[in-house]
Amino acid sequence: MRTSWLIAVLAVALATSIGAWAQGETAGRGTAQDVPKQDVAKEPKPPPSVTVIGARDAHGILGREVRSAADENMGRVVDAIVDRDGMVRAAVIDFGGFLGVGSRKIVVDWRALRFGAVANKKDSITLELTKDQVSKAPEYKEDRPVIVLGVAGSLQPWEFDH
Repeated sequence: MRTSWLIAVLAVALATSIGAWAQGETAGRGTAQDVPKQDVAKEPKPPPSVTVIGARDAHGILGREVRSAADENMGRVVDAIVDRDGMVRAAVIDFGGFLGVGSRKIVVDWRALRFGAVANKKDSITLELTKDQVSKAPEYKEDRPVIVLGVAGSLQPWEFDH
């Protein structure tokens, strides 16, 4: 009798544990009704903004010749310097020398440049500085503090974090 009672208890315990195990296995899977529906139709991203600039109103400046108000050759624009906000602050001009020999790069305030007559690639940019002023400007070197030559009273301090 004791053996049959023991077998019955073990059978009930086994049946209970198998039922609990089966429930645990299906609980982790979930059914199609349990899974939250994902938004299939997401809102489309807005299109990028587009600005059309007329061919007469916009021209590239890299490589452009720079001349003084007295029509002296001041060199060519080789780079533009922007601040952290993306605002153009200055232009790097390859100044002096002959056929690239003896030239040096200097930096001039963007507001010292005049772009009024740049209808085609042959037109030059006018710099409101004299050749003497530009020749005394310190040379621009990469990874060094930038010293910007400006027109009297127009250069603003360039604040930055050290």
